[in-house]
Amino acid sequence: MNILIIGGAGYIGSHVTREFLDRGHGCTVFDNLSSGLRENLFSEAKFIHGDINDYMQILGAMKDSAAPFDAIVHLAAFKAAGESMLNPAKYSKNNIAGTINILNAACETGINNIVFSSSAAVYGEPQYIPIDEKHPTLPENYYGFTKLEIERLLSWYDKLKNIRYASLRYFNAAGYDVKGRLKGLEQNPANLLPVIMETACGMRKEMQIFGNDYDTKDGTCIRDYVHVNDLAVGHAMALDYIIKNKKSLTVNLGSEQGFSVTEVLETARTVTGQPIPAKITGRREGDPAKLTASCALSHELLGWKAQHSDLETLIKTSWEVYKK
Repeated sequence: MNILIIGGAGYIGSHVTREFLDRGHGCTVFDNLSSGLRENLFSEAKFIHGDINDYMQILGAMKDSAAPFDAIVHLAAFKAAGESMLNPAKYSKNNIAGTINILNAACETGINNIVFSSSAAVYGEPQYIPIDEKHPTLPENYYGFTKLEIERLLSWYDKLKNIRYASLRYFNAAGYDVKGRLKGLEQNPANLLPVIMETACGMRKEMQIFGNDYDTKDGTCIRDYVHVNDLAVGHAMALDYIIKNKKSLTVNLGSEQGFSVTEVLETARTVTGQPIPAKITGRREGDPAKLTASCALSHELLGWKAQHSDLETLIKTSWEVYKK
């Protein structure tokens, strides 16, 4: 297949691109490099420098391919939950309006398969654990709201324009390519594992632990971390599914395991051999004590299961990149 990967120079996008290339597909990466990196690009994939906020640029990319695109993978969203609460206009323009540009350009060029990078942030405060796809969607930050609005847009374009989509609700993406082919560091990360890595290699003096008085085994928050290679495989399987079955789907992608902040930190200290200074501070507003996924539906429909999402692999593959 010939696939347009929007946001394919980013941390997750580059791993997704690598997976599709490994499967023998033709790939074109469309990215504005606001957070993506040129070092995350591959010689086998064509690159177009462009922005989804410019309709003519995204339309031109879809029209100008030597062979028509069979599908789009959409990973071009701003993703910092805290920033989204301070600057909703930025998130409205890029995440929602930018997606409308992608969908309208897809309609104009006859591309009717799209895999969308969604998020567990659509669920909000967990009403039960583990979270499955039937869990109420009540996002607690504007970032999660934009992801949910995009899912609703996709549902309407499916009904009205016959665009089939896979909406993949990630939990916490982590780790780096298990074969060591990707080296580009995340830009301004807010997630736990890259913050630990930045502290381990001296980019930060110390890290913060936001609360140690939760109702968990060690008092720190528990989260579901899924290896980025596992996510990449999920994208490929989801695209195969919607093309073969000619119907859309929405599924969780997670490890179905929960690791506490303290567990991740202590394992990282062991793997890296670094002290990794950490300071306990107050809780962050809106942080639930525990958040883990049920992925029974992705097992059933896609045959997908996390293969590299054990804690040691997550940390080892990250440290291989950061220590250099």
